[in-house]
Amino acid sequence: MPYPFPKTFLWGTATAAHQVEGNNVNSDCWLLEHLPDSPFAEPSGDACDHYHRYPEHIALLAELGLNAYRFSIEWARVEPEEGHFSRAVIDHYRRMLATCHERGLTPFVTLHHFTSPRWLMASGGWESDATPAKFARYCERVTRALGDLMGGACTLNEPNIANLLAAMHLRASREQLQREAWWLAAARSVGTTPEDFAPYMFVASPQAQQIMLAAHREGYNAIKAVRDTFPVGLTLALQDVQAVEGGEVYARQLRYDVIDSYLETLRGDDFVGVQSYSRVRVGAAGVVPPEPGAELTQMGYEFYPEALEATIREAITVSGCPVIVTENGIGTEDDTRRVAYVERALQGVTSCLTDGLDVRGYFYWSAFDNFEWQLGYRPHFGLIGVDRESFESAIKPSARRLGEIARANAV
Repeated sequence: MPYPFPKTFLWGTATAAHQVEGNNVNSDCWLLEHLPDSPFAEPSGDACDHYHRYPEHIALLAELGLNAYRFSIEWARVEPEEGHFSRAVIDHYRRMLATCHERGLTPFVTLHHFTSPRWLMASGGWESDATPAKFARYCERVTRALGDLMGGACTLNEPNIANLLAAMHLRASREQLQREAWWLAAARSVGTTPEDFAPYMFVASPQAQQIMLAAHREGYNAIKAVRDTFPVGLTLALQDVQAVEGGEVYARQLRYDVIDSYLETLRGDDFVGVQSYSRVRVGAAGVVPPEPGAELTQMGYEFYPEALEATIREAITVSGCPVIVTENGIGTEDDTRRVAYVERALQGVTSCLTDGLDVRGYFYWSAFDNFEWQLGYRPHFGLIGVDRESFESAIKPSARRLGEIARANAV
């Protein structure tokens, strides 16, 4: 028998502005992409031209049978210079929100998805005590202008990502970064020092954790002060941390440092956004690779959709908040593996619901084959392919399958 989901369950897909809109020239990430010796494989360029093509893109999502769409509002566009808020850009996002409603999609917006205005980097970025108030001011302005059309909001996307990558030895230390030519050039470009240059995705420090969580709290309060008619939460990158023989102590500490210490601060929020892709295995000396012969995705991590159930359970247990799965998906050229991944992940969601856990939605990452940060356009996460020259969209069988599940509201 198909398992029925709650009638109000959100079925959607997600994007981030910088990864799909194109030409986000006032952001710190655009700067980093174009430096000599950049850590980015290629620049984002026009991306999927979502900034102009959103009407046809949103129509495709609705035609699939989805009922929600998570996308981000780009701070670097809304406030390209400190204190200057673009009415034209705000009107653009208002049209996007209205289009979602016209197509029957509940719009979930993310106020900050990794990229920041360049001017913020000049003033200490995500290690500055002044940043939470600046972020809250931006949240207040956006909510005042657009809140009547917002169906939900995520303040920050994955504030634990830099610490998580550092703990898994996938991110260089701050000391190493400050010796890189591109880091020095970026700091000079915005008029700051290498020590004070602090872009969101690259700062793994106690100070950054404190600043980001303070920004969430101040942003949350700013949104609620303007409008309290839609849920507001934070999204986190959640790995299923599994101990192998002798790794129990290390795994417990890793789980606390990069996951639970964040979840604990969210108690009382409207929801926590679970963003889960795989597991991490931990031995006595630290993180260990996948088992020999394990299937890997284009990102290099293990094909392990069962991680979603484990991370939902952990998020609810530690935070006490309802959960919305705000990201879950796979980078692969083989769309049959995407179908298998989604179906197995959703079996985990049904298990959680069967046990009475409060899970309110599932957003697949991502709607489109888009710009995957430092890896460029090589990984393909999308339900919909995008031709790099013509921007023509190609709906994949996995998109049809998720649409069938959404229409039936059952797996």
